[in-house]
Amino acid sequence: MDKKSKKRIDLLNKRLQKLRQQLSGAKQQLDEPEEVARIEAEMAAVHEEIAGLKAS
Repeated sequence: MDKKSKKRIDLLNKRLQKLRQQLSGAKQQLDEPEEVARIEAEMAAVHEEIAGLKAS
C-alpha cells in the first residue's frame, strides 16, 4: 500500500467512527427512522471502499 492509500484508509476510519456515533444517536432518537437506514448505508459504502483499498 502506498502513502495515499494509507492516508485514505485512515480518513475513512475516522469517518466510520463519526458515523457510528451518529448511528447511536439516531437509534436513541427515532424521530427520523430513514436516518438510521441512511447512516447504515453510508457505513456500508465506507467499509466497501476500505476493503477495496486494502485489496489493491
